[in-house]
Amino acid sequence: MSAAQAMERVLDVLCPMHLALDATGHIAHVGPTLRKLRPDVELVGQRFLEVFMLKRPRAIKSVNDLRASSGMKLHLQMRDDPQTELKGLLIDGMDEHRSIINLSFGFSVVEAVGEYGLTSADFSSTDLTIEMLYLIEAKSAAMEASRKLNQRLQGAKIAAEEQAFTDTLTGLKNRRAMDHVLARHLEWDRQFALMHLDLDYFKDVNDSMGHAAGDHVLQTVARVMVEETRDSDTVARVGGDEFVILLPDIRDQESLIGIGRRIIKRLEVPIAFQGQECRISASIGTVFHEPDSGYSAEQLFDDADVALYASKHAGRAQQTFYSPSLRNDARNTAPPTGRELPKSA
Repeated sequence: MSAAQAMERVLDVLCPMHLALDATGHIAHVGPTLRKLRPDVELVGQRFLEVFMLKRPRAIKSVNDLRASSGMKLHLQMRDDPQTELKGLLIDGMDEHRSIINLSFGFSVVEAVGEYGLTSADFSSTDLTIEMLYLIEAKSAAMEASRKLNQRLQGAKIAAEEQAFTDTLTGLKNRRAMDHVLARHLEWDRQFALMHLDLDYFKDVNDSMGHAAGDHVLQTVARVMVEETRDSDTVARVGGDEFVILLPDIRDQESLIGIGRRIIKRLEVPIAFQGQECRISASIGTVFHEPDSGYSAEQLFDDADVALYASKHAGRAQQTFYSPSLRNDARNTAPPTGRELPKSA
């Protein structure tokens, strides 16, 4: 074995991405990892400057320029696809005929490993590239685990928030959710309507047929109200047998009359439960919110409640629109449900 061959074997182990140039600038030897970059191309015998494009230093135009750059850092790019970028260092004068250029991927090592299917065996055992790749892989795994954990936590947060705003029996919004939606509409100061609905004779169903029947009735009522309102409306169960509907952008009383009439008519239909019929009806109190009125949520709920009591006093199963005169009428008549009258706003 010649001295040159012995040197090549040593460099193949220590610098598997090196190549040797002869005095004319032709490639005389290629390290094993560098050969993997072009397994179907015979690099030995080709002119170095025809295989690689020197990006820096830009002054290198010939073999003599290249040999004169000994000890300088080179920035190269392979001319054919894939045009992998490389870093290099040329050492001239290994003998009177050869120069050695040791190459590396630099920052593009991650892409190169994937592109060429490289493994740890393709790098020198002392090359810190392997440790860097392990760190990158560990970081990627940790970031992926963190991303999945954040997704689960976000999902759990959304589910918890949704549960906090949902009535578990009916699936409607609850009082907390309605307070939130109402506050938002008041902040926007837009026109909307608020309907307060209370079931008539619901206590009789609970007392005579049991709470299971009462729950079934409440679920049926919830379905009816959702079916008779728009997707943009908010339907909430705010008490045992009390419901509130917020209807944005309602500008005429006739539309509300139609909605209330349909709900009342459907709830007067007996609800079947285990071979029996549950009979209820509904009373509704409705109030408009006008922009720039300055009303608070408490005042709107209070006005809707006054209108609801007026419907109860008038014989149930009807809808009443709030007007200030209803307050005087309410003070002169005891509510049929036995609850206290709302105080004036």
